[in-house]
Amino acid sequence: MRRNDGCRTQCDTEIGFTLVELMMVGAIATILLAITSISIGHVLESTRGDAALSGVMSQLRQARDLAINRRRSIQVEFVAPNQILTTLLDIPSGTTLVRQFFLEGNVQFVNFGTVPDTSDGFGDSAAVDFSDATPRFTVEDTLVDSSSATMSGTIYLGLQNEPLSAGAVTAFGGTGQVRGYRWNGTSWVEQ
Repeated sequence: MRRNDGCRTQCDTEIGFTLVELMMVGAIATILLAITSISIGHVLESTRGDAALSGVMSQLRQARDLAINRRRSIQVEFVAPNQILTTLLDIPSGTTLVRQFFLEGNVQFVNFGTVPDTSDGFGDSAAVDFSDATPRFTVEDTLVDSSSATMSGTIYLGLQNEPLSAGAVTAFGGTGQVRGYRWNGTSWVEQ
């Protein structure tokens, strides 16, 4: 408001931000965005690994349950880089493919050289370590090889060259139970 004599009142002062203040706010927002995007990248890697870990555990549990319910052995084959085939072993001979499962989000069976074996100690010489045999669940609730010898093993998975996405699933031969682990950068954490 102006008075008739050309003088300004207190209400007529300029209100707003200076260019320096706007630049400071912009710089702070840019720094926070950069920090957030770096953190989100690591979270996404870990989330993809966790989702694949859950998928592998689910496939093994379903194969075990199917063997018990159908009263037939169920073979589980891990095909590089990211496929699981669940096959019903027919009597007296032959096979029937029951399920084909793919790990999503670029997750694959991978053995990181810098990540040690799980606490179960079933081996880490390969991404899928079942002593060079294809495991199968039996009607007796065990995990065996083709000669019906009880076997245990580990499946390692994650995003290639991203150890923080690493996961492992161990399968116990005598009980057919599965256990999942996630790598936190220093040790395996049971899921």
